[in-house]
Amino acid sequence: MGFTIGGIREMRSGSRRRGRTSGRASDCTTVAEFTGLWGWDVVPGARAVDGACSCGKADCPAPGAHPLDPAAVVPAGATLDEVTESWGQFPGAAVLLPVGRAFDIIDVPEGAGRRALTRLERMGLPLGPVVATPEGRAHFFVAPGAAAELPSLLYRMGWDDASLDLHALGAGAYITAPPSDRAGLGPTSWLRAPSLDTATQPPQARLLLGTLAYVAHRSPCA
Repeated sequence: MGFTIGGIREMRSGSRRRGRTSGRASDCTTVAEFTGLWGWDVVPGARAVDGACSCGKADCPAPGAHPLDPAAVVPAGATLDEVTESWGQFPGAAVLLPVGRAFDIIDVPEGAGRRALTRLERMGLPLGPVVATPEGRAHFFVAPGAAAELPSLLYRMGWDDASLDLHALGAGAYITAPPSDRAGLGPTSWLRAPSLDTATQPPQARLLLGTLAYVAHRSPCA
């Protein structure tokens, strides 16, 4: 993928030595982790300050929560040098991850997500990364295809007629990666950080969906 785990550690320590002064270097190191270590594509995203979007559009429908240029993909496998060259064209950009390529997302309220995460860990079920957003949502990484399969999965599990605050995000959607700010509301954060296994092989949605649906149903105001 362009560098090793040891290389990542060296990048981190080198970044600290050179650089606590350089936010750009830190951003590039973060992006290079996502591309080189976790195998994810990355896209530069807009930021919002005082309600104004950095894209420059006064009527932007999603300030600070959309790609600056969806075509400006830093591909999985990009090295730190390649990331630095690409990301330098978008100084200060938020880090966005395209959904539907390496993973889909199951989206639930953060409170329900935290409770479900505890249950799933106790049950010993496979888990992928989980992100908390400043809007109070939890994003569970699952295998690609979950968004298309969600209606039939809920039907087979008997949750199709329930009122659930549970959604799937698939191809065409983007999530804001930690620790980038989302929509001027604050940073996203990891409820469960990625690892080599979970980033490259997120679990099938069907393994988590029963617990997520149950907790979301029991906690409609979570």
